[in-house]
Amino acid sequence: MSHVPVPKIRLNNGVGIPQLGFGVFQIEPDRTAEAVLTAFEAGYRHIDTAQGYNNEEGVGEAIRASGLPRGEIFVTTKLANDRHGYDQAISALDESLQRLGLDHVDLYLIHWPRPAQNRYVETWKAFEKIASDGKARAIGVSNFQIPHLKRLAEETATVPAVNQIELHPWLPQTELRAYHQRHGIATEAWSPLAKGGELLADELIVGLSEKYGKTPAQIVLRWHLQLGNIAIPKSVTPSRVRENADIFDFELSDDDVASISELGNGRRLGPDPDNFG
Repeated sequence: MSHVPVPKIRLNNGVGIPQLGFGVFQIEPDRTAEAVLTAFEAGYRHIDTAQGYNNEEGVGEAIRASGLPRGEIFVTTKLANDRHGYDQAISALDESLQRLGLDHVDLYLIHWPRPAQNRYVETWKAFEKIASDGKARAIGVSNFQIPHLKRLAEETATVPAVNQIELHPWLPQTELRAYHQRHGIATEAWSPLAKGGELLADELIVGLSEKYGKTPAQIVLRWHLQLGNIAIPKSVTPSRVRENADIFDFELSDDDVASISELGNGRRLGPDPDNFG
């Protein structure tokens, strides 16, 4: 298997996370193992799944079939939205570990804060227990806004290692990223390519693609890396999976990074975390 030297970001507890990962959102359960093995072949060592994706078994199958040492693979899963609460969050991870065939994950995330339900602080206390028991090497959150993060800081003892959020040139999340930086939280981007299509046809992105001799997707992923984001693109097309990993042999100029950031228009493609769930 090829191994691209993907740089790692050191999380606030010292754990290293590969800055480029492979997301399996919306990959059908029976196609997941094949997709993850393709990602391993392309050099990915960071796989991002979730209880709500219903494909953890396929991720586990690919890990076993790959022959790669467990220590070389970084596995993230996320809490199902209907499993908030102390006991439920702990038992949900035990079930994930069973489906994955692992004794620990590298990162366990609260998938959505669901503020109307008002249980994410209690859930986070369960995550602290999970970390102390060694069932997750790092714990974090996903789709949390600044008020949600502030509340965790006020009411619990552990700063999330990661906040995985919708982040792409249309939604650069400048204020939230600045908060993360001040508090030692790594920023991870889901939908880093804004689902492709329209963004990748943008005049600026296409122009930069021609300038650097790289595809539009490679330009946007390189933008993420240079901002310091962790990015988890998703594709089931083998050529695209390989293309998305081929972003370590060029660098965007600072001006070009800034120009891409100026495409920000606040456009969300996913739910608003303040009222989702």
